[in-house]
Amino acid sequence: MKKIIAVFLTFALAATLLTACSGSKTDDKTIKVGASVTPHAEILEVAKELLAEKGYTLEIVEYNDYVLPNTATENGELDANYFQHALYLTNFNKENKTHLVSVAEIHYEPFGVYAGKSGSLEDIADGATISIPNDGTNEARALFLLEAQGLITLNDGVDTTATVQDMKENPKNLDIKEIEAAQLARSLQDVDFAVINGNYAIEAGLKLSDALALEEADSDAAQTYANVLVVKEGNEDKEKIKALAEALQSDEVRDFINDTYAGAVVPLF
Repeated sequence: MKKIIAVFLTFALAATLLTACSGSKTDDKTIKVGASVTPHAEILEVAKELLAEKGYTLEIVEYNDYVLPNTATENGELDANYFQHALYLTNFNKENKTHLVSVAEIHYEPFGVYAGKSGSLEDIADGATISIPNDGTNEARALFLLEAQGLITLNDGVDTTATVQDMKENPKNLDIKEIEAAQLARSLQDVDFAVINGNYAIEAGLKLSDALALEEADSDAAQTYANVLVVKEGNEDKEKIKALAEALQSDEVRDFINDTYAGAVVPLF
């Protein structure tokens, strides 16, 4: 009986060691990244081919919100994520006590105002409805774009945390509705206009040329709202993360962005 138990334990130990070794090897060569469907996951597909040439397997997990990819990166479910801009990341860490860091700037998506039930910002009706993102930094960004069109005036000194409560003047009595970013394109049928994040505009089939107003691609916003590759603090120097960043900042990815998105996505490398 003792001999049988000893043999069993030997096999169990060997199996455990084999699993551990194979698991470690897989972890070193597998990169699990969370991303928005468009354009991030599409861009990652290009990087995936480049990484495969170096022996890495890129696993892309698609998300339709701005919270879960960060929490999954924080708790180790993901090796990295690629969906957010730098300012959103800073605010997310502050509000959620997470420890996420940017390891590379990849691209910028100009914000745009798109027509819903109405078609002209110049002839905007009194009381017109405009939907904007309801998440911290993107709400402020939308409000600054509306201010740049002369539709509203914000209080002096407001920063990138501005909300509708910071409006100083609203001469057209605009009804500004705060909506989850992923729902903005769908809201177009119910509002006069919507200020839409670039990735969700692309996903909804909206073209940059469809926008009634846009952020300038060479403005400060391009740096402030650079979309970044993000990992949990302490993982920045892992070889597979360096390989991922290099692939995302490759000539192949730059060419893909320029050829695919017609200015709706602007490479920053």
